[in-house]
Amino acid sequence: MAWIDEVDVDEAEGKLETIYAELVKKRGKVSNILKIHSLNPEAMENHLDLYMTVMFGRSGLSRAEREAVAVVVSATNDCAYCVNHHAEALRRYVKDDDTLDMLMTADGLEALEPRLSNIVRHAEKLTSAPSAMTESDLGELRAVGLSDRDILDLTLVTAYFNFVNRMALGLGVEFTPEEMSGYKDD
Repeated sequence: MAWIDEVDVDEAEGKLETIYAELVKKRGKVSNILKIHSLNPEAMENHLDLYMTVMFGRSGLSRAEREAVAVVVSATNDCAYCVNHHAEALRRYVKDDDTLDMLMTADGLEALEPRLSNIVRHAEKLTSAPSAMTESDLGELRAVGLSDRDILDLTLVTAYFNFVNRMALGLGVEFTPEEMSGYKDD
């Protein structure tokens, strides 16, 4: 439960019922971060469109890199809900526990392989000190092979998770072990 009212799947009507049914069909269930949108189905629908675009759309960033950014941004913001959700997804791609721990704590990121290190350190800086960003920060990304489109995608993923983290933290979205698992593969 969150700190605001939510409409449960079995109580949904109209547009919300349609959105929930599609989510259950595609993902197996509805996550708590989406249930907080239930009072505004249009916002939920737009949120889902943005999520699918930045996390699953065509990009020079791999799915693993995008999930790593999600985890580091969420760790930087102390958003346990999103860290746990996206660390679960990241486990599909990263099998090394030390790497997962670094990403889940946003600590020791400079020890990662250079491309991933530059990507997640950029996301961490953009999250924790956005006004400190300079054009030279982009040079570090280009040095590890990112194109300008990739840099845009990295910025979009970083901004998206800052948005979602604030929703989760600002509305008290909780997670349980049951809520973290059991989704159909993305």
